[in-house]
Amino acid sequence: MARLLLWLSSLFLFFQLVSSHLIEIPASKKECFFEDLHEHDQMTVTYQVGGGGHLDIDFWISDPEGGAIRKNIRYSTGTVSITATKDGRHEYCFSNQMSTIADKIVSFNVHGVIYVGDEATEVVAPIEREIRTLAHGLTSVKDEQEYIVIRERTHRNTAESTNARVKWWSISQTVVLFSVVAWQVYYLKSFFEVKRVI
Repeated sequence: MARLLLWLSSLFLFFQLVSSHLIEIPASKKECFFEDLHEHDQMTVTYQVGGGGHLDIDFWISDPEGGAIRKNIRYSTGTVSITATKDGRHEYCFSNQMSTIADKIVSFNVHGVIYVGDEATEVVAPIEREIRTLAHGLTSVKDEQEYIVIRERTHRNTAESTNARVKWWSISQTVVLFSVVAWQVYYLKSFFEVKRVI
C-alpha cells in the first residue's frame, strides 16, 4: 500500500499556478481568456459577479477545437474544474450578452496543476508533500477571502443605496408635509377673512 502511494505521489508531481483578476464586462459583450494546457493538466476557474444587474454571468470553457467542455448560464458564482484531454489552447469566456443595460464586474481566479509523468520518478520528501498541501490550503483561503471581500462590497453598496433612498424619501415627505400645512393655513385664513362689500 505504501509503495502504491509512493508511486502515485511520484506520478502526480505538480506545481501550483495561481492568478487573480477583476474585470468589467460591458453590456452585450464578452471577455475571453486562454490557457495553454497539455494532456492531463488540470485547470480550475473560480468566479463571482461583484456588481451590475442581477449579479449573473454566462461562463464556459472550450477545448482547442472550440467545443464547449463546461457551461454555466446565469450564475452569480461558480467553480469549474477540468482535466485537459488534449494539448492546446483552452479558452474560457465570461459573457454579458444577455444584458443590454448593465455592465458586470467579475472577479475570478485561475488555478492550474501541471501534470508530470513517469519521467519524474524521484521520491518526494514528506516535507515537500506537506508544503504543497499547505500551499493548496493557502490558495483556498485566499479564494475564500476574495469571495468575502466582494460580498462585503456588494452588501455595503446595497446598504448605502438603501440609506440614500430613505434619506431622499424622508426629505421629499417633509417638503410635501410643509407644503400641505402652508396651503391649509392659507386656505383657512382666506376662509375666515371678512370680505367688505362696497
